[in-house]
Order: sequence, then structure tokens, then C-alpha cells
Amino acid sequence: MSSRYLDASPEDAILGRSLRQKSANDDYLRCTEFDREGNVTVVSGEFKKTELCTKHGLLPRDLRKIWVPSTIVPHILVRKNSILVNLLHIRALIKADTVLLFDIYGSNDSYTQSVFMYDLEGKLRQGSKAMGGLPYEMRALEAILISVTAALEAEMRVLQDLVVQLLGELEEDIDRDQLRQLLIYSKKLSTFEQKAKLIRNAIEEILEADDDLADMYLTEKAQGSERPIEEHTEVEMLLESYHKICDEIVQISSNLVSSIRNTEEIVNIILDANRNSLMLLDLKFSIGTLGIGAGTFVAGLYGMNLKNFFEESDFAFGGVTGIAFVFSALICAYGLHKLRRTQRLSMWGEGGASGKRGWLSLGGKPSKSKSKSKPKLAPHYPASNPMHHHGPKWPPMEVMPVQHKKS
Repeated sequence: MSSRYLDASPEDAILGRSLRQKSANDDYLRCTEFDREGNVTVVSGEFKKTELCTKHGLLPRDLRKIWVPSTIVPHILVRKNSILVNLLHIRALIKADTVLLFDIYGSNDSYTQSVFMYDLEGKLRQGSKAMGGLPYEMRALEAILISVTAALEAEMRVLQDLVVQLLGELEEDIDRDQLRQLLIYSKKLSTFEQKAKLIRNAIEEILEADDDLADMYLTEKAQGSERPIEEHTEVEMLLESYHKICDEIVQISSNLVSSIRNTEEIVNIILDANRNSLMLLDLKFSIGTLGIGAGTFVAGLYGMNLKNFFEESDFAFGGVTGIAFVFSALICAYGLHKLRRTQRLSMWGEGGASGKRGWLSLGGKPSKSKSKSKPKLAPHYPASNPMHHHGPKWPPMEVMPVQHKKS
């Protein structure tokens, strides 16, 4: 056997296990069925997929968008005599007199699904008159949209409270644990924002299709009457109201994400400033160490066991010590001066903002004088005799005789 298949054996095992698991659950689906009066006729009953497709006029690809648990993109699909809904925790098939709720394997929203089932049962039992004249399929669709938007709003409120509280704590103090929590909340909020956008886009997509909106009147279809494509005011108003709710949720989540991004940028700026302060302190210590090393260099020269003609002098120790201190002080002063000049560097150069020049002065030298040059005025001539003035003397005007041509 080649090394390629030996290396791929764990992957093949995982693939085979997933395929066996899929084939075990591939034939049947668990469904809860509601009748026209809102009563539950079947609770978590198992149905063959082929029977469901044959009974309700569906294609296998339509049913796949409901029963696959890994489906991320939500759908509202309108078919000839049914509406397929896949939104968050709800997988439903709506008909003119029946609603099928599919139980998803491995779902963690059992509480939300149970609350939705009670709400759906109540809305279906109220009747068309109590719900503003809405037909059976519209009442079921509204119950689904109410459950989806309520779940989004509940999750948004929890995330909003946590994020606002954490951002308030970060304004007072920056802690490593708080930054870790900020990263976790940022990921959760980004995921939630994407989920809300997908639901909003699903509703918006069905709103833009006039033929699908007209085909959603399943009760009229069952009675044999076809609705014109342009007459879908009721379902359009229903979907628009929940589209606005989803859009509001998306806007709030976008604002929270923007606040987190701004806070992260400010935190990075503060951390960079602290890091620069530590580097500056390290440079100051290095300059001080360099200065002390320069002084000890002088002491090391005189500490050698060589004759330097200063052994017998009474002032040699004090003089050499003073020279070493002065040399160390000069090195430290020069280093600190260079460090201050480096700190004053800006985008305008070493001169700072006082010597800055705009982009219009490219290639030109800045003027040294700060006072503006006064414009030169023309010489003023008196109105009485404009030729007599204190300016330069002009030559006298000569009158030339006029010559007449001979005829």
C-alpha cells in the first residue's frame, strides 16, 4: 500500500463514520404536524423522505434545505402548494391547512422550539377574524417570524449588556482578562451580526420577488382562484414589518461592533504609548551606563601598572577624578540631547510644527521674515499739475509741426 493511503487512513475513518451516520438518519425525518384548527395531530412522528416529497409535491433538493442541520444560509422558499421556511431554530413546511415542524438532530434550541410550538398553536386556533383576516398560511408564517425576531432580540440584549459593561470597565482600567473577554465578545457579536444579516437578506429576497409574494396565498390556490402578481399587499406588509425589525437589530449590532473596533484601536494606542515610554526609559538607562563607562575608562587607564609621572603628585587623584566626572557628564548630556531631538521629530521634520510647510511650497525655501511685505504704492501726482511731482524728471514734450501733403 502506498504512503498516500497510509497517511489518509484517519481521514478515511472519519469520512466513513460520517457517511454511516448519515445513512442511518437518511431515510426518516421526525416531524410535528398541526392541522387547520391548530391542534397537534402528530408529535415527533417519523416519516420517510420519499413519502414527504410525494405527499406534499416537493423535490429532494427542496427537502434537503430543511433537514440538513449544517445549513447556515436561511431560506424562505415558495413552491406550488407550500412554503418552506428555514430560519434559525425553525424548519417548517407551511401548507393551506397543515404545518409541519421538523425536529433537527443535535439542536440546542429545544426551549425556544417548545415556546414557538405553543405560540404557533395559539395563533392557529385564534382563527382568521381574530388575526386581522389573515389566512392560515399567513398566521403560521407570522408566528415563525415572531419567534425568529424574538430570539434575535433576546440574544442581542444579552450581548449588548455584556459589551457595554465591558467597554465601561476598559475606560477605567485595561486588564488582560478584560481584553480576553473583549476578544470573545467581538467574535460572538460578529457571528450574531452575520446571522442577523442573513435573515434580513432572506426576507428582503422574498420581498423583491412579486411572483413569489403572490404565490404565498395558498388558501386561495386551494380554493381554485389565482391571485394576480401585483396584488400581494397583505403579505408584503407582513414581511416588511419584520424586515424592519431585523434591519434595526443589524444596525444595533453594527454599532456595537464599531464600538469594539474603536476601543481596540484606542487600547492599541495606549499600549503603544506605554511601550514607547518603557523604551525611552531603557534608552535613558543605556545613556547613563555609557556615561559611567566613559568615566571608568579614564580610571582604567590610570589604574594600569605603568609609570605615568602622576604617582608623586598631590593633585593627581582629584584632577583625574574630576576629569572622569566631567567626561561622564558630557557623554550623558550629549546622549540626552540627542534623545530629546529624536523625541521632537514629527511629520514636519525636526523643527516641529513651527517650521512646517504646506504641500504648495514644494521646492521653495521658507521666508525668514515673519512680517508680511507691504505692497508698493504708485507715486501720487497732484490733480492741478500732473507733470510737477517729486518723482523722476521727465524730458519736456516737443510739439512736431504737421506736414501737409501736396496735391
